[in-house]
Amino acid sequence: MAQHVPTRQPHKHALDVAHPPPRSGTARAVLLPVAVVLLIGTVFVSVYLAAFHAPRPHDLRVGTTEVGSQQERLREDLAHAVPGGFALETFPDAHAARHAVQDRAVYAAYLGQGKLLYGSANGAAVTATVTTAFGPAARAEHHRLAVEDVAPAAAGDTRGLSVFYAAFGLVLAGYLFGMTTYQLAPRLQYRHRMASLALFGVVGGVVVSAVAGSPGFGALPGAFLPLALVVALMGTAVGATTMVLLRVFGPAGVSLASILMLILGNSTSGGIMPPAYLPAWLRPLSEILPVGVGVRAMQGLSRFQDDGLTRALVILPLWVIGAALVLYLKDVFRRGARARSAVDGEPHPAVA
Repeated sequence: MAQHVPTRQPHKHALDVAHPPPRSGTARAVLLPVAVVLLIGTVFVSVYLAAFHAPRPHDLRVGTTEVGSQQERLREDLAHAVPGGFALETFPDAHAARHAVQDRAVYAAYLGQGKLLYGSANGAAVTATVTTAFGPAARAEHHRLAVEDVAPAAAGDTRGLSVFYAAFGLVLAGYLFGMTTYQLAPRLQYRHRMASLALFGVVGGVVVSAVAGSPGFGALPGAFLPLALVVALMGTAVGATTMVLLRVFGPAGVSLASILMLILGNSTSGGIMPPAYLPAWLRPLSEILPVGVGVRAMQGLSRFQDDGLTRALVILPLWVIGAALVLYLKDVFRRGARARSAVDGEPHPAVA
């Protein structure tokens, strides 16, 4: 009896299979991610280069105890060293000038006869700027410039940059929290989401303060509890703002939050150089964005007699409260209105 041998079918390669024609949205799916990430990258490079490629001070606050013709000569020397770079204030005596530097009311104070008070906690850039600019004034008085560091940098932060890295890490965490809270739990109730936000802020404030502060590296040696409070408020403000942008603008809010908080916020924070070194169009952001407000208070708590603390305790809660109100309107009020309309059988516009 003849045995039937099955016929072997030729093997089909992937290239032999007819693929369906591209859908109408394929080009958008291919091009949009490229455009978005390149846009964010271009903004990052442009902002950071604009801020730091050739930094120079603009109306950097400095002081002097000299008056009359000596002060006028000092103004001329400073204007010649860096045109438009300094704003000169007058102090009645050396004691007042010293306190002004320690409070960061000014970044340096010239006492005459070649003596300059400065604070190395302001960073290497400020130190180089003021010592170079005041040198000619000392030489004009036939003295060598003698400097005194009245606000020294912390032993754990010899370059004055630790506050920038601590803030950058916290801002990144706040940004990621704002995204993941809606990605992982899109239908979480409002009160639970706010509890999660508060928990993130508290834990983030304690952890960052413990690592960067006196218990850890000693880079931010201020009082622990006030420092943890400022850090917690800053992280909460960043997280809450990211949540608002995501809820209001949808997927585009992720990109907007990265530009606003990670790029503009960190570059204008004052953690690398004081805001006086920023271009005019970036400088105002350091006074209103959570990162700049928080960094100034962190520096003040650590080395400058609580400079910026009061401002932070006003502005940062306003960011948090404002964001919480917007989220309430989006997640509770409008959702409740839509549910009531559905029960009553009345038409109601769709709400995201």
